[in-house]
Amino acid sequence: MTAETMTSNQTIVTEFLAAFEDLDVDRALTYVSRDIEYQNVPFPVVRGFDKFEKRMRGFTSKGTGYEAEIINIAANGPIVLTERIDVTIRKNWRARFWVCSTFEVRDGKIILWREHYDWVSVLASSVKGLFGAAVSGLRSQPYQKPKAKS
Repeated sequence: MTAETMTSNQTIVTEFLAAFEDLDVDRALTYVSRDIEYQNVPFPVVRGFDKFEKRMRGFTSKGTGYEAEIINIAANGPIVLTERIDVTIRKNWRARFWVCSTFEVRDGKIILWREHYDWVSVLASSVKGLFGAAVSGLRSQPYQKPKAKS
């Protein structure tokens, strides 16, 4: 998708996700409102910047990598929907799963981020990741993020 075809709200969301791919919470936080609401459905909503920041730092402190492959992105005014394949990485463990998110952007800041997962996919990918981690542990090769496609 080219920059010309993306709305400014879509750009904010993609840059926000890119910051997480770099595990750069400080940069990601520049895209969110003080009144941010985050929900990883079906878990309770996290409300407010400070609680959101704490949650995001917790995620990235445990992880050694994250990838967000956007399959589809669409915007209707302040609402941006993404369909993605997320990859969560912790040392040699990798889980790759489908996720759909709703973002709401107001005044250039994300005020809502709601995630929906295919929980069967998450579970299956986690088990596969454990197997992969055991095998790669035998090889002692740490994960390295793939180089960007040209």
